[in-house]
Amino acid sequence: MNEKSVKKERIFSGAQPTGNLHIGNYLGALRQWVALQSQFDSVFCVVDLHAITTYQDPAVLKAKTREVAGLLIAAGIDPAKSIVFVQSHVSAHPELAWILECETPMGWLRRMTQFKEKSKEEGASVGAGLFTYPDLMAADILLYDTDAVPVGDDQVQHLELARDVAQRFNAVYGETFVVPRAIVAETGARVMGLDDPAKKMSKSTEVPGHAVYLLDSEQEIRNKISRATTDSLREVRFDEARPGITNLLAIYEALTGTARPEIEARFAGKGYAVLKKELAEVIIASLRPFQARYREVTAQPGWIDKILDEGEARARPIAERTLARVKERMGLG
Repeated sequence: MNEKSVKKERIFSGAQPTGNLHIGNYLGALRQWVALQSQFDSVFCVVDLHAITTYQDPAVLKAKTREVAGLLIAAGIDPAKSIVFVQSHVSAHPELAWILECETPMGWLRRMTQFKEKSKEEGASVGAGLFTYPDLMAADILLYDTDAVPVGDDQVQHLELARDVAQRFNAVYGETFVVPRAIVAETGARVMGLDDPAKKMSKSTEVPGHAVYLLDSEQEIRNKISRATTDSLREVRFDEARPGITNLLAIYEALTGTARPEIEARFAGKGYAVLKKELAEVIIASLRPFQARYREVTAQPGWIDKILDEGEARARPIAERTLARVKERMGLG
């Protein structure tokens, strides 16, 4: 068979248009997506329907949706190679999500750790959408006959549910869905908060100094890294018992590609201040071309909307074919 005729496997992943994307999102997701798009047929989605499991200001949500699309493109997602679109623009997503909700045992959804954690915070006011969120995520993935999903380790449980739902549906109605596998980045997949290295860096946390955001100024980056939590010791080395210093070293490792023994040798006897200063400059240098590209793509009026419209036009037929197959299997319509 001609090598060019071999069909590429497909990946799907998405980013919520809430909060501010940060260095952890870049290292754990965006950079990986960029690397994978040459190897896979790639579909990337701004998942605005996931965002509304909690209240969003409409104007802010609309602006953030375009901001996130711009950040994906600035990071290196190529609209000529990959499909980039907005989730709510393709109605097959919520339609399939409802069908999957009807096929998913509630016990499976109750086991989702994110729902347990967030429902404790919100109590009786928690929305039903937060409970069924994993079925919408499953619909996102399954609509595109996805072979693999690049995920952070905190999303592996949701992907496992998508796999379970697909297998259950296939067993009941016949082969309908591709059962996807996970691709988890080994380096930089879990960047911790600068203020609290016991917790994963979060774009929804509003504590000052918690995260380096992708659009932070150079001085903001230097200030945040200089104030990052470490410990009372001085030796610069990787040590899981010292999460603060290990987190900073892991960011340095992920951005420079330097081996751990070389990093430890480089900072031997130099103390935390030297590491923090050099790490800040490494982050700044890494984000400089990214930020320049973001300013370039957002300076062109209507360009991002054009990319998203084109992405929708490419995504919609794929999603609708899958949805039609599902309905036919179930006797709907």
